[in-house]
Formats: sequence, C-alpha cells, structure tokens
Amino acid sequence: MISRPNYLRGAGAIVLIYIGHGNGSPSPYTDLPPVIDGMGLNATAGNGNANTKYYGETFVTASIHLAPNAVVILNHLCYASGNNEWNAGNPTRSVAIKRVDNYGAAFLQTGAKAVFAEGITDPAYILTGLFGGTGTMRELFWSSPSATNQWPITFASKRTAGATAVMDPYAPDRYYRSVIGSLDLTAAQWRSGN
Repeated sequence: MISRPNYLRGAGAIVLIYIGHGNGSPSPYTDLPPVIDGMGLNATAGNGNANTKYYGETFVTASIHLAPNAVVILNHLCYASGNNEWNAGNPTRSVAIKRVDNYGAAFLQTGAKAVFAEGITDPAYILTGLFGGTGTMRELFWSSPSATNQWPITFASKRTAGATAVMDPYAPDRYYRSVIGSLDLTAAQWRSGN
C-alpha cells in the first residue's frame, strides 16, 4: 500500500494547484513501475527536494477527492502539457497528444472539470479568470498572455468520455500549454458550483 501524504487527504477542493515533478505516458523509459501520470512528491519531509517519490494515476484517483467542477492547475511538470523532460529533445505530435490525454484522465476522474497544464509559463491568468471572469474554460485558456494560437491542436479525449483537449504549442514541436476537460464550463458556473 502506498503511504499517502497527509496534505492530500482533504476533500472538496475547488482548485488544486500542483507545481513539481511529473512522470507521464508515453514515456521513454521501459522500466517504470505503474506510477505515471501523477505527482512526484518528497518521499520524506525535511530531507530536501532530491528525495522524490512518484505517485501515479492510481494514487491520484484513490486519494484526491475534489469538489464537483474543480479545476486543476499543473505547473512546471514534465509530460503533463505534452512536453518531454528537459534536454530530452521534443516529442512527436502524437506522443504529446497522448500525454495530455493520459495526464488529464486521473484528475478528471477525481471530479475536476478542467485540467490546465502550463509547462514553462505563469498560470496566474487561470486564477484571475476563474475568480473574476465570465468566459468558458476554453476562452480562459486562450486568454493567457503566453498564448500563440499559431499551431493549435484540438482533440476529443480517448481516455475520458465527453472531454475535449486544446494544446497551444509555441512552435510546431514545443508542447508547453494545454487544457483538457469540459471546456464549455464557464467561470461563473465554476464559482457557483453548478
């Protein structure tokens, strides 16, 4: 049984912000245990940030309980927005799409309606839009100061029925921004809990 960090046992969060390590699928590693598409957390407190333990999709779905219509913000993770690890080259378009779909799936199963992934850019615009805007999650994604909208990718999720994903590469093979979920949900609906 996986030892669960106490700070993840709470239920009913309307926003989950995770800034940290990511480990996703498809992966270039063939010897990984099934701890992908989740979070890399400190295995023990007070021992620095080099003692990373990965908690994958199974952990996320079993241990994180979000409020209906919750929004997840993943920041600076490898894989979550489709990207590779630093200095590992660039993924193909099809690999990047699978990564966004796979990474979002676990969080959508926890009750989230939208999962934003910002690999290298500032996600503050998401909170500003959620708490003060009226647009949809799709419109919120495109409101980012980092949005390029030059090579957009939109696809229906293969992992989560009814979910749609949008990716905004800043170059044809640079996948650092994505959102997946119920993208017609508005910020006003999110605030009201409907």
